[in-house]
Amino acid sequence: MTDAAEELEARIAELRAEVRRAAAAGDRAAARQLRAQLRRTESAWDAVVLGSAPEDEPMPEAPAVPVREHVHRALTLLSVPSAPKLVLATHDAFFSGELLPARLTSLRRDEERSFRSAPYARPYYVCAALTTDLLAPARGLMAVSSWPLAQRMVGPLSPRVDLLRAAIRLAEHLSAQPGEPGVRVLWRLAVSIPGVSGGPDTLDPAKVVTAAERELAVHADADASARRAAARRADRQLTDPAAQLFGVRLGLAERRGIEVR
Repeated sequence: MTDAAEELEARIAELRAEVRRAAAAGDRAAARQLRAQLRRTESAWDAVVLGSAPEDEPMPEAPAVPVREHVHRALTLLSVPSAPKLVLATHDAFFSGELLPARLTSLRRDEERSFRSAPYARPYYVCAALTTDLLAPARGLMAVSSWPLAQRMVGPLSPRVDLLRAAIRLAEHLSAQPGEPGVRVLWRLAVSIPGVSGGPDTLDPAKVVTAAERELAVHADADASARRAAARRADRQLTDPAAQLFGVRLGLAERRGIEVR
């Protein structure tokens, strides 16, 4: 078998694993796109191995996955507003493809510009989490526009609640598909959860779920109440659809008479 065929087989195996991960994370859009890449790669393998095209004919490369889709996959797995550092770590541990930190710097600004030029032209946008008090963009937190508005709100208890929920999501995912890089990401989240001990080499995802759910029960109701109240206020006061996704600046809110406290 030629080197080209072996490389294509390795890529097929990698894409199949990515399709399974995307499906398990509930990211159907990514799963469909990855499945299309898999079909193209399988066709290229047929051409090389079965001789339907000359072996030395260069095969077209699968199109690069846009940055926004890499980020969407990671956020969908985490299911909570997340900082770029966690998004990058989650992507690198659970998904393939290159995602560079520098590419995230202007992503949210680009997404807002795209939305304002053609609202709802895409099935989702990488948008901002909004603070419950000011309805302003939460500094450094990314979210997905298709999430309910309350899920994108961030109040005083939300950082802790979201850490616990992200830990549960990753732990459940790792219980089904173990992987060392993913365990290390989970450990960095779980190390602050009471009842979780040991290092990444001895971390038990099932115990992380139990410990995180125990603490989550203490904070979840109060946090959910604050988020729902803020979401109702945002729905009432932010009449600009873009503002509901990307927030408002404080000065602009004051000029428009928006209640900021």
